[in-house]
Amino acid sequence: MCDNKMKIEFWSKSENEGFARVSVAAFISQLDPTIEEITDVKTAVSEAVTNSIIHAYENKQGIVSIEAELHKNEVVIKVEDNGIGIQNVEQAMQPLYTSKPDLERSGMGFTVMETFMDELKVESKEEIGTKVIMKKRFKSME
Repeated sequence: MCDNKMKIEFWSKSENEGFARVSVAAFISQLDPTIEEITDVKTAVSEAVTNSIIHAYENKQGIVSIEAELHKNEVVIKVEDNGIGIQNVEQAMQPLYTSKPDLERSGMGFTVMETFMDELKVESKEEIGTKVIMKKRFKSME
């Protein structure tokens, strides 16, 4: 059972990435995280949202949704799109792998999410979409 929950949806436009990260940061602030913890979450959310914007809809607009749940000293964040999906999730999660080398993407998005969050799970089906589930425990609450 969660203590609190929020959900937002927005168009897959790059200018909405900042909105997404600030919205989640404002929501988790009620747990009184450290500045470092807030920065970690904002960075991971940015990477997940950017992946949806760049890769999911292939130059078309679609909806990106973020759901966040607070559980005592932890946040669970789900970033979801209804885009093209990821053909091979395991390959996509390898450092430096990018499906868009022509856009000079670094291929480090999932690695960054794994680094800044305590848990990362990626669920994807081709032509259905992708869901990134991230968990972060706040040491400041322990």
